[in-house]
Amino acid sequence: MIIFLKVLLIIILVAVLLPLFLRLLTGLLAKPLTYAIGDVPARRVAIVFGAGLWRDGTATPVLHDRVETAAQLYFAGRVEKLLMSGDNRFVEYNEPAVMREVALSLGVPESAIVLDFAGRRTYDTCYRAAAIFGVSEAVLVTQGFHLPRALYLCNRLGVDAVGVEADLRSYRTRYVVIWNIREILATLAAWWDVHISHPLPVLGTPEPIFP
Repeated sequence: MIIFLKVLLIIILVAVLLPLFLRLLTGLLAKPLTYAIGDVPARRVAIVFGAGLWRDGTATPVLHDRVETAAQLYFAGRVEKLLMSGDNRFVEYNEPAVMREVALSLGVPESAIVLDFAGRRTYDTCYRAAAIFGVSEAVLVTQGFHLPRALYLCNRLGVDAVGVEADLRSYRTRYVVIWNIREILATLAAWWDVHISHPLPVLGTPEPIFP
């Protein structure tokens, strides 16, 4: 009985500490790869990650800030194209199309926008960026709570990535807490996907951004 309890305790400790360790590790790895807009190394493509829509189909503040940050990168001459990746599994839910409309409203030309309609997860977005769109290096655009996982995934799925945080406003504290708790488990899932399960996202015919 004592041996069983010891084994159970070890399992519980590993289950709790491993996700926390991986979250800390990705955060440490992300620090030297995270830049301000004016300092980020120039890359031809910025990858903008989807972040949900309101019920009326408009962009959430988090998503709007990601697109706006990407637009700032474009106008600063740090990138040439914006690869906007999000979920479009349902007719009434189209993240990339909404991201495109926000970018156009900010003055980004249509010619600089590329849409990825199958970026259902961060893993999928990074995988498809390399496999479908021929992206070998990029600036990743997302909020600070999500950027470490995005950098970890892209850099292990064939995209030499650096990042810019899209925290353009103060978000509600309860949401920030929820997002960060979620990232602990999501980072564990990312590690599992990269090193163990190697899932294939929705693929298709390659569509290189640059010939």
